[in-house]
Formats: sequence, C-alpha cells, structure tokens
Amino acid sequence: MLELKNITFRVRDEGEEKGIIHDLSLTLPDGKLIVITGPNGGGKSTLARLIAGIETPDAGRILLDGEDITGWSVTQRARAGIAFAFQQPVRFKGLQVIDLLRLASGKQISMGEACDYLSRVGLCARDYIDREVNASLSGGELKRIEIATVLARKAKVTLFDEPEAGIDLWSFQNLIGVFREMREDMKDRSILIISHQERILNIADELVVLREGQVTCHGQREEIMPSLIGTASAVPDCRKGQTGEGGERA
Repeated sequence: MLELKNITFRVRDEGEEKGIIHDLSLTLPDGKLIVITGPNGGGKSTLARLIAGIETPDAGRILLDGEDITGWSVTQRARAGIAFAFQQPVRFKGLQVIDLLRLASGKQISMGEACDYLSRVGLCARDYIDREVNASLSGGELKRIEIATVLARKAKVTLFDEPEAGIDLWSFQNLIGVFREMREDMKDRSILIISHQERILNIADELVVLREGQVTCHGQREEIMPSLIGTASAVPDCRKGQTGEGGERA
C-alpha cells in the first residue's frame, strides 16, 4: 500500500515561490488500477514525480507498505518496487530492446520471454528485439517498448504519466487492452495512471480528482465517473458536495 501524508511541494518561478501540491493526503491500496484526473496544471504529473522520487516534497511523508520512503532516491524506490513510465520515453543509443527488457526484469530473461512481452504490446518481436532504443524508433514504438519493459518489471507500484500522449489510435486501443490485462493479474500490485482519457477512466477501479494541488474527489469509478462526464467547465469537489469552477472534461 502506498500512502501520501500531508504532502506539500513548491517551486520557484521568476524569483517567486509557487505552491503546486498543498497538504495532500492520499492512500492507494494494493490490487487496484487507480486513475488520477483533473484540469491541466492541477499537479497530477508533479504528484507522480513525487511518488517516483524524481522530486522531493517540501513537507509530508510518503510510505510504502508502512515504510517511510520520503528521502529515498529514484534508484532506491525502483529497487523497492516503484516503476515510472514517462510521457516521453527515454531513448538509449547503443542499447538494444532485448537488453532494455532484461534490465527492466532484473534477470536474464530468455529471447522467447522478451518476444512475448513485445507481442503483448502489438510489436512483431523479430522486427524489434535487436533494434536500438534510439531516434530510429517513432514515439508510438518507444511508448509500446516502454510498456513492454513495465510488463517485464512486474513492479509493486507502476506509475503511468499520460500514457496516451503521442501515440496513434491503434496503439491507444492496444494500450487499453494491455492495461486490462495488467489489471487482471495484479494481486498485490497496483497501477496508477495520470490521464484525461475517458476510455482509461472507464477501466479504473478507483478515480482520484486533483485540482489546484489538492484531492477534490477519491472513490470507486462508479461513484465518481457520472460527475466527470460532460463537465466541460467544472471539476467535482466531493469534499463540499459540489463542483469546483475551472475544470475541464476528463
């Protein structure tokens, strides 16, 4: 279980301090697919980076299975079972796809296993297994390869920051299928997705609505989804039993 307790994060912008996350508390249980949504600039991607250890909160604590990991580095968190998939996957010149999959899994997986991970994200293994993870790959190809590494990793907590960004319709449809498959095989693991896409929201177990650095709603998809659909100018605020102005359609 991942717990965020009273998290606050600020940045300095042109000499002025700006709050991004404000005294945020959130519990993310095991065995769930959780989607965080809300208006642009609400702090969603920042929250994911705080969980991954890319950023450090100014106040508050982050706990994984009861252990305080607030001061842990990205590497320490990765070893503890937290995986992070970027909006724009990183390119690695000189590193082949098979090597990347083996690094992700943490073991010497066979060629057959590596090919299986690639096929599950819609890539023909023989065309990609020996390719370098470099500029010769398109954004959609990189995204699918990154998701294949996540499948190989089998992390305890997997974070996806807007996984639909920069991919074509076929890849997006395939992505939904991969998420459904991961959801069925989670057991004691959890998936956290940052997204505005309704089709991704529709496969969630729980939805979290983030607005201006605070959680305004958190609950079962069936409870939250009706208030999100068609709300072109408002974001639901379950704390007050009303909608907050300034949102956008999920």
